[in-house]
Amino acid sequence: MERAERPRTGSRVDLGDALLALYPTALGEVYGYLLHRVGGAVPLAEDICSEVFLAAADSARRGSVADLSVAWLIGIARHKLADHWRAAAREERRVHAVSGLLDDAHDPWDRVVDVAVARAALAEVGAHHRSALVFRYVDGLSVREVAGVLGRTEQATEQLLVRARAALRDVLATSVEGDAR
Repeated sequence: MERAERPRTGSRVDLGDALLALYPTALGEVYGYLLHRVGGAVPLAEDICSEVFLAAADSARRGSVADLSVAWLIGIARHKLADHWRAAAREERRVHAVSGLLDDAHDPWDRVVDVAVARAALAEVGAHHRSALVFRYVDGLSVREVAGVLGRTEQATEQLLVRARAALRDVLATSVEGDAR
């Protein structure tokens, strides 16, 4: 990944210039990272990508950038994505509370699923489940790392992953039953 040259003077203006120099390379990588994780939802990926660069510019302005690189920007993207999923999960909980639906937990389900089916199924599970599953199984983060990104304890994250796999299993089972008809 490309790393911007850290300005020798250390001034905030120089950090901004370094970020601007990194932007053409970083934009495609950050956008691609996000697009893949939001299931190809272009407007959503664009919105979150803009939030990433606004946050990066704010950090550069404050002079609080330790490592101005594409990897640092991807880290910001991961946090912005988690923020988005948290907000979506809050909204979903409100809708479920109003409609009286309950989250039914099941045992984990091990099954190899084709990528298109998996993406479609991920789009149907709740945002909190989707974020945990993507961070754990797509990004390959450990449970401890997922917990850190989501702002949860490890135990709560493990429980969330159990419920997320169960929700995914339910969606996949429903789609398989629908295909059989």
